[in-house]
Amino acid sequence: MPQLIALPAFTDNYIWLLYDAKQQRCLVVDPGSAAPVSTWLQQHPEVQLSHILITHHHPDHTAGIAELKSLTGATVWGPATENIPERDTALHGGEQCAVLGQACRVLALPGHTLGHIAYVIGDAQAPWLFCGDTLFSAGCGRLFEGSPEQMQASLAQLAALPDATLVCCAHEYTASNLRFALTVEPDNHALQQRADAVAQLRQAHQPTLPSTIGLERATNPFLRTEQSTIGKKIDEWQASKNSRQTSCQSRFALLRQWKDVF
Repeated sequence: MPQLIALPAFTDNYIWLLYDAKQQRCLVVDPGSAAPVSTWLQQHPEVQLSHILITHHHPDHTAGIAELKSLTGATVWGPATENIPERDTALHGGEQCAVLGQACRVLALPGHTLGHIAYVIGDAQAPWLFCGDTLFSAGCGRLFEGSPEQMQASLAQLAALPDATLVCCAHEYTASNLRFALTVEPDNHALQQRADAVAQLRQAHQPTLPSTIGLERATNPFLRTEQSTIGKKIDEWQASKNSRQTSCQSRFALLRQWKDVF
């Protein structure tokens, strides 16, 4: 079974590395910087970087591609409709493939960007989900290109994955996302417990990731907009802003607007 490793980058990014000790091969996801990956490879000279998987075109996910490909000859996978440096394989979503001897399913997730994709790799009941900036731990990505409807549909795809799915998102945003989540759903006991656990992890300078789909369904407000308590809080926020909900503004769209100014 491959080993999952989180390589910190910049101030709050994670570059995910999946390492198969038997094959002495690895892959990385969204290397916004080559340095953390090349350092790890130097420390493990017997390991070959075989694949670079990209979820979307933002520089903090792509800027290290060219250097790593030049260094290792790795094959670059990325979304077909976005400008991905050095891309070898263009993916639209819906593909079934294999990497490091593991089954890999590609999902189309428009919202954060229009061509955003994710990779579901490994065991069908407990896979790794590399979801870039679509689903965050206790949150979701900003809508830079897509619509609220697209993002909500993309998140619904992810929420339908098995509970044990490991959510490997690209940023350490959990603590700040939980502050918003507790504002939206203050009486959620699971959310309160999660906030306490995350505070302990961060105090110990430990990552809060990966999360799981089951935990996200229980505590992430962007997967819980059908809850009446969340609807009530959204109504209260709107009233405080003297704003009115229109027929085209879903709860999800309003929740995302609230988070943008939180």
